[in-house]
Amino acid sequence: MQDIHEALAALKFGGAMVYPLLALAVLALLITLDKLFVYWRYVRLPTALLDLAETYGFRWQELEGQLDALGPRNYFGRFFRVIVANRGQPAWWVESRAGDEAQIIEKTLSRGLWVLETIVTAAPLLGLLGTITGMMHSFNLIGAGGLVDPTGVTGGVAQALIATALGLFIAILALFAFNFFSRRQSQALDEMERLGTRLVDNIRLGQDRGEGGGHEAA
Repeated sequence: MQDIHEALAALKFGGAMVYPLLALAVLALLITLDKLFVYWRYVRLPTALLDLAETYGFRWQELEGQLDALGPRNYFGRFFRVIVANRGQPAWWVESRAGDEAQIIEKTLSRGLWVLETIVTAAPLLGLLGTITGMMHSFNLIGAGGLVDPTGVTGGVAQALIATALGLFIAILALFAFNFFSRRQSQALDEMERLGTRLVDNIRLGQDRGEGGGHEAA
């Protein structure tokens, strides 16, 4: 608890650049929490659904039942429903519709990532600006007659160091968050593409058997 009070007290000496840096920190935190909730709640693939999609010649009614259990906002469910809804069409048509839905999902999952990427660049620059203004304040206290206010010089140096450290700290956290969610997005889209190919293969299997869009046998 004492360390927190000391850190807050130190921020007071960081100068005017501390406030925009703290605003960037809050923004990065909100985006990170939002992304964590989205991936935890809506970008999940139950094992039973995964196993069913990997099954040769599965029953489409069973797949539809598992998709209904996912809820309408699950991204894997959204993607699979497009394929299921168009399974009576030619395979090339299904692949086209699935590709369109995957692009929409990619744009949705990418929302906010550009802000994290901007914070990674902007936070160190604001910290550097705080460093420059702090050093300028220190130099202004050194006149032709020598050092005017020794405590003012140390205060300016403290302002410079605090702003720099805070900017780098925020940028590092935003960088980790950006890379983590970019990786999770790539993994989710790759899994959708792979499983989408499995579903389209089952559509082709049903069409080759003359079943009109899928294996419906009990």
